[in-house]
Order: sequence, then C-alpha cells, then structure tokens
Amino acid sequence: MRHGKKFNHLSRPASHRKALLTNQAKSLILHKRIVTTVAKAKALRKFVEPIITKAKQDSTHARRIVFSYFQDKEPVKLLFNEIVPKIGDRPGGYTRIIRMGNRLGDNAEICMMELVDYNTYLQKESEPKQSKAKTRRGKAKPVAASSSASIENAQEAVEKANQSKEDVSTPLANQIDNSLDEQTSSGEDSSK
Repeated sequence: MRHGKKFNHLSRPASHRKALLTNQAKSLILHKRIVTTVAKAKALRKFVEPIITKAKQDSTHARRIVFSYFQDKEPVKLLFNEIVPKIGDRPGGYTRIIRMGNRLGDNAEICMMELVDYNTYLQKESEPKQSKAKTRRGKAKPVAASSSASIENAQEAVEKANQSKEDVSTPLANQIDNSLDEQTSSGEDSSK
C-alpha cells in the first residue's frame, strides 16, 4: 500500500524523474517561462521553489548547493545575479501556473509556468498611467454641451477608423455618419 506517498512519480523511475525536473528547472530559470503539462509543472514547482529560496542567501555554500542540483554554471549565475535580486523580498510563491487547455495529440492538460516577477504582459498593464491633472473648475455641465462633446468624440473615432484603413463596412460607416449629422442638426436647432 502507498499510504502517505504524496508526490507525483510522473510514471518515471527516480533517476529519469530527477533528470526531467533538473532540465525543466534549468529551462525555467534561463527562459523565465516554459510550456509543459500541469502534472509536470506542479512537480517542478515543488522542486524549484526551495532552490530559489536557498539562492536568497548569497554565499559560497548556497551556490554550491544550487550547483549540485543543476550541474551547470549558467542557470546558477542567472539565478543569483538576476532573479534573486528581483524576487528577494517575496516570501515564497515564485512561480505561476497558467492553464492553456488540452494538447491535441493526447488531450493532456497543458499549462505555461513562469517566474512571477518576469511576466511582461502583466507588468505593462500594472504600470501606473500618467493621468491628466484633475481640476475642480466645472461642477455640472449642461446637457447640450455634454451631448455635443460625445458627438465630437464619435466623429473623431470615425475619422481615426477611416485614417487607419481598418475593415469598416461601408453601410455601418454611413449609418454612423448619418446619425451624427442628424444629432448635430438637432443640436443646432435646439440651441437656436
């Protein structure tokens, strides 16, 4: 009986499993992101996170211990010189698993595993946008002025679409132009 034997053997003998996890850990550290199955990613997370935690102590002893896992200088240098300074303040949880669906050949569940602080897509979104300075001048705008502003914004959007030569269907563009012309003419009549 296998009571209490929790970790995933990945259907491999111990030496093959160790080689697989070592190579995937090297690839994760070198490339910051890998695509693999969910089962391998979960096993890799248990393998690589203690190594990254050990690398927080920048000592010769820690470097030798990390080198004993990788048997390669490049990921060790990259881990100690680039990755740990960036994630040194994080108390664990250095990796993220993003599920991507199933593989076509064998329907295995595929995921992308990445180092958390190296996701360039999320960092671009989370960067603070410089907004315009807020003023307290106008408290309430009249309805006609706000509708004319929305009409101008709609006209600008149509002009931008025409300039960028995107696929805008001609009937739709004509409908927008006609509705804008009607709104501007009705806005002019109400202002008289």
